[in-house]
Amino acid sequence: MALQHQPTTAHRSARRALRVLEAVARRGSGVTEDGLTRATGLTAGQLTPLLRMLRREGYVERIADGAYVPGAALTRLGSARDRGLALRDKLQETLDGLRDALGAAVYLSRYVDGEIRVTDVADGPRTPKVNEWVDFRVAAHASAVGKSLLGQLDVNARREHLARHKMPRLTSRTITSERVLLNKLAAQAPTVPVLDLQEYAVGTVCAAVPITAGATAGSLALSLPVERAHRLRAAAQTLNRRAAPVLLSLAL
Repeated sequence: MALQHQPTTAHRSARRALRVLEAVARRGSGVTEDGLTRATGLTAGQLTPLLRMLRREGYVERIADGAYVPGAALTRLGSARDRGLALRDKLQETLDGLRDALGAAVYLSRYVDGEIRVTDVADGPRTPKVNEWVDFRVAAHASAVGKSLLGQLDVNARREHLARHKMPRLTSRTITSERVLLNKLAAQAPTVPVLDLQEYAVGTVCAAVPITAGATAGSLALSLPVERAHRLRAAAQTLNRRAAPVLLSLAL
């Protein structure tokens, strides 16, 4: 399987954030913004929003003299006996924060061994997750998650997936033509969220953005009840802007 991965703003932000964290970790006693600019090669305009995000996520802290030191989250990851568990906890914490900021259920998905896997979900009483009435593995053509993942594959891999998984009509809005779906995927800009307007399930709207880490296609998505559909596009744009912390959690 070949990916057609194009770096998005979130990917660039995550890579830059890693450079900042490396610089902060090297200078455990504290490093100023000027020092970080010199160490990372980032401009002040690039550095400021990164530091804001890293402080919000607990990766860095600003001490009394204005210097930055490793935050509680970074210290926990560095000293945890079970690093894998610490990383999982941090990822879930990040997804929960995104759920609360969006007021929507949030999903992290992967395309693994030719199949769609929803690996993590952040939902709650006020942000219910979508009712998976049809297995997501066979509904790539209808769901925002599936279309986002397929959109990151090359054309041959998309065709191969659709040859294994037919395209049943799940609602009156579901795309059931392979040609139409492939054309839509080809026209989808990687920086624009993919939408599902009751294509997978009546009563639910969704949006997804690519969040590939390494060689595996990934997707970050949200869902809303249809009565809140007026919020979908704004929530999708926020999801796009706030994807960098999730990518960072996956990259650490």
